[in-house]
Amino acid sequence: MSQTFRPLRRRGFTLIELLVVIAIIAVLIALLLPAVQQAREAARRTQCKNNIMQLGLALHNYHMAHETLPPGCVNSTGPVEEKPVGYHVGWIVQILPYIGERVAWNHFTFDGGVYTKENVEVRQHTIPMLMCPSNPMRSEGQSHYAACHHDVDEPIDNDNNGVMFLNSRIRFRDISDGRAYTILVGEALISARPLGWASGTWSTLRNTGPAINAVTTQDLNAVPLDEFTTDLYYDEDYSVPEGLGDAQEDEAGPPAAEVFDEIDPRIAELEQKHDLHGFSCSHDGGVHVCLADGAVRFLNQRMNTETYRQLGHRSDGELVGDF
Repeated sequence: MSQTFRPLRRRGFTLIELLVVIAIIAVLIALLLPAVQQAREAARRTQCKNNIMQLGLALHNYHMAHETLPPGCVNSTGPVEEKPVGYHVGWIVQILPYIGERVAWNHFTFDGGVYTKENVEVRQHTIPMLMCPSNPMRSEGQSHYAACHHDVDEPIDNDNNGVMFLNSRIRFRDISDGRAYTILVGEALISARPLGWASGTWSTLRNTGPAINAVTTQDLNAVPLDEFTTDLYYDEDYSVPEGLGDAQEDEAGPPAAEVFDEIDPRIAELEQKHDLHGFSCSHDGGVHVCLADGAVRFLNQRMNTETYRQLGHRSDGELVGDF
């Protein structure tokens, strides 16, 4: 008796089975995606920590060579105005040879200061070490790190209590509170009037007056800062600070500078609504700072405000609490 074999028919997925598979894949993606994002942010935070550590090392090397920290801003008068008028050579310019930017240092013209036509190209140069990988505001020629000039939210002047301020010459031995309790450099979102890494203004100097992360990336993103326009003009009040830097006044006259439209209501609203002069960043929960002893710490934005303020003062004689 012969048997006939019927070929087996392959059965495809039913609609329900397909939907179940898709749902399982979606659940797996939902579970894995946050872990991937966290891993990426951890890598970005590590890079940011390394950037600020390298800046701290460069400042230590500068101190070894000159027996003082660089001035936060070199200018003939104070307080420092938040506009491109004056000499305004900042601390980052002084440490360029110590952060692998010798070429930028060679191209920088000290005759006339930051805002001369001769320095347009170099001050628009983007320095990778000054860019926090977590910060989405990556305009050319900017810095995401700033030195500490004061312990209260006041203008940058020659009587500030921080470590780098107007025409300062602070030595490590002047930090009587202890280098482990004094902020050297910290993270900073781009200011409302971004003048770049070469400028010794709010662009590269901050204080511990406002709370940590008092201003956020979301706050600044609400205003398209890159739309602000500038016009060239000659600063009639310009003068080179006597005995500071390598600058000499050009006999041809004062330098060309750029001026921001000060009546732009978007800038005014930002400054009234937010504390723009403190340390802030795009990381959740706090900011990285490099202390004067070279240690890099992540300061929680919920830390005691008085303790945080004391970290911005080099010699107030107060005991600093845990942080």
